[in-house]
Amino acid sequence: MGLKKQLSDSYKGKNVFVTGHTGFKGTWLVLLLHKLGANVKGYALEAEKKSLYNDIEGDQYCNSVIADIRDQKKLLHELHDFQPDFIFHLAAQPLVLASYEQPVYTYETNVMGSIYLLEAVRLMEKKCHVVMITTDKVYENKEWLYPYRETDRLGGFDPYSSSKASSEIAISSFIKSFFPIASFEAHQKSVAVVRAGNVIGGGDWAENRIIPDIVRALSQNETIKIRNPKAVRPWQHVLEALIGYLQIGRRLFDEKDLSIWASAWNFGPLHDEYVEVETLVKTAIDIWGKGAYEAIEIAQPHEAKLLRLDCSKASKLLGWKPKKNASEAISFTIKWYKAVDQDQVLPSEYTNQQIDEYLG
Repeated sequence: MGLKKQLSDSYKGKNVFVTGHTGFKGTWLVLLLHKLGANVKGYALEAEKKSLYNDIEGDQYCNSVIADIRDQKKLLHELHDFQPDFIFHLAAQPLVLASYEQPVYTYETNVMGSIYLLEAVRLMEKKCHVVMITTDKVYENKEWLYPYRETDRLGGFDPYSSSKASSEIAISSFIKSFFPIASFEAHQKSVAVVRAGNVIGGGDWAENRIIPDIVRALSQNETIKIRNPKAVRPWQHVLEALIGYLQIGRRLFDEKDLSIWASAWNFGPLHDEYVEVETLVKTAIDIWGKGAYEAIEIAQPHEAKLLRLDCSKASKLLGWKPKKNASEAISFTIKWYKAVDQDQVLPSEYTNQQIDEYLG
């Protein structure tokens, strides 16, 4: 059975509630779910003026509610009014550097936002399957070559990482207290946590992210400035992670042994698919056909240089593995920006083409 058929069997005609749907990952997820025949309701802050959501006119793919995840009363009303079969929680303050500028907002959004969502789920009587999206940065990062497994210690140096690790502790408590697997037939709620990071793909326009910064410089004929040229990141295309999330949701829906599926999951590139920032920049320049870069030294807050994930659990139990290696993912991404920048294709058309390629 093909991937699209597998996922469609679980999501077609189902009500799927997506928080953070106007963000980069959220927009790709909405498009994926739309292709699978799901009935999608999104809950998020208004999209940035320059965003993939606006580029593809995202409102046509979902019922969009513009609201703050910290508004507990509004969130409860919208979720209960929709009565979802599935929830994918992506709403977050997702940037490390921004977390230094707005630490309180980061903790409020990432920790309490998750709690408000789970409390709304607790108060809902309908059966529901929930996938909580956090980040690879939840691990206490010692910057060693050892790849982190789902059972490794959580931590966080910067406010963003710390807030996500804190949210995972709170999520774990909620599961044990209110959604224990052994009592599923009574409460009818299953919850999984998924961790991925450094996803790339067309339509990400966030500040202080390497791909958007590269593209902005290339399109404006400016020199690309990079802070940590030798930093290693687990680059993967956004669809790799999102398809993994959907596969987890499908297993929560289909499988009886929730002790396996209602747990934490890593989604990242293969162990030998880690690329230095400088290599990524050179690849982007080659694909674009022009450009130059320089390494700069600026005073900045602490930012991890190395973090690897062990994804053997997803590989062995889900049969999940990346369709593209890091170099292919980078190429796939830069070609999206180049095509859109040069008006060769509409963002919505090219984004849908890339989704079709992944689903097969």
